[in-house]
Amino acid sequence: MERQIRLLLLDDEPIVGKRLVPALAKIGVETESFTDPEAALQQIAREDFDIVVTDLRMDKMDGVEVLRRVLQKSPRTKVIIITGYATLEIARQALAIGAFDFIAKPFKPNDLRNIVVKAAQALGFKVKEKPADSSSAHGDSGMELSDPPDVSGR
Repeated sequence: MERQIRLLLLDDEPIVGKRLVPALAKIGVETESFTDPEAALQQIAREDFDIVVTDLRMDKMDGVEVLRRVLQKSPRTKVIIITGYATLEIARQALAIGAFDFIAKPFKPNDLRNIVVKAAQALGFKVKEKPADSSSAHGDSGMELSDPPDVSGR
């Protein structure tokens, strides 16, 4: 039985979740979307996520603090930082702490899907190329993720 990748998306702008959840579902990623960092961290405390995508600048807590807390609970989780304020210094800080990658706003859903695929591959998930069809002309990535052979490392 194949297991879907579990991803938590945190951005204080609700439109980000509304656009990205369907985009990630196209490649078989089960996504929970949050706008409040505290609520997201409570969910992370209750459940394991393979990947966490977090905005950098939020009112209640920044993405670097979210990164620290996620990795403290689950060092295996891949954390991707999204930001409209990409600077080399912020990128270095996030990567030094343990972020998998970062992406600057504005970005296309397929840009994030590509990073999520790389993070999933780093976790041992396989990428299956889907047959080309008319949907690929409309931004479908043509990829689908499947369970690694052994997920007992959780």
